[in-house]
Amino acid sequence: MSWNEPGLTVELGTGDVGWRRTVMYMAWVLVMAFFFANAEIQIEGGAGWATSLPTWRIEHHWLLDIFWGGRAMTGYHAWVFSFMALVFYSPLAFNGRGRWRDAGLALCGLIAFWIVEDFLWFIINPAWGLAQFRPELVTWHKHWVMGAPVDYWVGLGVIALILYFRHRPRAEHERAEKATR
Repeated sequence: MSWNEPGLTVELGTGDVGWRRTVMYMAWVLVMAFFFANAEIQIEGGAGWATSLPTWRIEHHWLLDIFWGGRAMTGYHAWVFSFMALVFYSPLAFNGRGRWRDAGLALCGLIAFWIVEDFLWFIINPAWGLAQFRPELVTWHKHWVMGAPVDYWVGLGVIALILYFRHRPRAEHERAEKATR
């Protein structure tokens, strides 16, 4: 889709307009993460990873090691993670735009949401704080690198890769082909 005015053509998703849209979207994601972190603090208190909630738990399974960073799977997290995925992908379902670029941005938002929400849970939680954000105390994050859970770094890498492909300059023939559709 492009926006045309005399002497100006901007293709959405590329250039300054596309980056500006992405930055505003990610800023909104940060606001959502802040609110959700506060809600989750009210739900869990200082007992992270739903350890004090009346929910089912699977502590050990080889699939948890691969896909969940070795953390327990709880009913609480299964439902909350699924719900938030639906929230982030709902615009694609309702606006009639099922493009890969939009799905990629939704995935970036979802990953960023969980990284920021998790970190903020520690920072603003009166039972924790930044000083206690350490591997020996945060035992449900099993793998750490450079002062943060590995999940954070992997997630940031995935976000960077998706955003690179989303905003990379398109070849002229790709633009011409798209214009003929």
